[in-house]
Amino acid sequence: DVSPVVAGLIGATVLVVSVSVTVFVWTCCHQQAEKKHKTPPYKFIHMLKGISIYPETLSNKKKINRIRRDKAAGSAPKEPGRGNLLVDAAESGLSHPEKAPDGPSAAPRVDQLPIKIDYGDELSPDQSLTPGGSKTSSPSSPGDDVMLGELTFSVDYNFPKKALVVTIQEAHGLPVMDEHTQSSDPYIKMTILPDKRHRVKTRVLRKTLDPVFDETFTFYGIPYSQLQDLVLHFLVLSFDRFSRDDVIGEVMVPLAGVDPSTGKVQLSREILKRNIQKCVSRGELQVSLSYQPVAQRMTVVVLKARHLPKMDITGLSDPYVKVNVYYGRKRIAKKKTHVKKCTLNPVFNESFIYDIPGDLLPDISIEFLVIDFDRTTKNEVVGRLILGAHSVTAAGVDHWREVCESPRKAVAKWHSLSEY
Repeated sequence: DVSPVVAGLIGATVLVVSVSVTVFVWTCCHQQAEKKHKTPPYKFIHMLKGISIYPETLSNKKKINRIRRDKAAGSAPKEPGRGNLLVDAAESGLSHPEKAPDGPSAAPRVDQLPIKIDYGDELSPDQSLTPGGSKTSSPSSPGDDVMLGELTFSVDYNFPKKALVVTIQEAHGLPVMDEHTQSSDPYIKMTILPDKRHRVKTRVLRKTLDPVFDETFTFYGIPYSQLQDLVLHFLVLSFDRFSRDDVIGEVMVPLAGVDPSTGKVQLSREILKRNIQKCVSRGELQVSLSYQPVAQRMTVVVLKARHLPKMDITGLSDPYVKVNVYYGRKRIAKKKTHVKKCTLNPVFNESFIYDIPGDLLPDISIEFLVIDFDRTTKNEVVGRLILGAHSVTAAGVDHWREVCESPRKAVAKWHSLSEY
């Protein structure tokens, strides 16, 4: 028999627990319902000549790029046993079924480098190729005084919806980036600084030096009081189907001197040479290199990184490192590390081995790309490091020289990452 007091206590406890569970479930359901109807703070509307496009679903973007690259590669002769999706699989994160070894004790991978085989014109770390195969100087190179043209756009603000409206109208007098066609295939990437949370781009216009875009981007969740702290960054590029797109120039527009409260503000700015030096720090990467002259093998170890910039809204990043090996101007090998989740100071400790004849070392370059992995959108390059023939920093030149002059010795050093 249970006493009335104990029975009362048990009943009260059961009642309190039941009520608490009910309140908790109701609260969760209510929050989920509010999230579905709440406008996300970084949602934007893209209007292309009066047609509204809602680019919130970006999960299929990589599949589209993969198909396009496969079609482009289909016109070129294939190498035996090599698929067209190899490059795209490496660029789209760690979707490739081949996994990298995890930890310093794992056995390194070996890549054969058949130097004599024609790999096609891959992009070199310091220059690009036009589809016709002729070399094109980048407008961002020092000492280049060529006119880069002018960009016309407008800025407006929608007070009821708390939205910034930017219309990219047209550009005039762009330089020739493709010597084969004596033209360019321009498009524009726009970013709102300093947070870089809003990133959009226009469509590519083929074979023109005076493109008319007429595209409107509407950014929601930006209070009018914060406009004075923002800067519009326009990056003008020329599309290249066979290599990395050429950078024409950039336009920086601080909104501190723009007042769209009375209506649309029409602006025209001269396109300037891209200034890499003013960019914020991209962090540091520690790598180790060792060359075995008898075996004619180069061992590359990606050790760790530190002080990487914040790439996610959470204030963290999901970095991995892609290693590209160039012989002259041709990319002959590529590998990547595992993704390290939610960290700005990742530790990789992953090694790769490449067969490189000793007489070819003066023409070898190794490019390290630190990339932020993203499941829903395109992976973004955090920073870049080049060692070898195309190294542009004194630290990189010294590191490569020490590796070549000290065979069988592992040389590990920290390097500052530059903007990609």
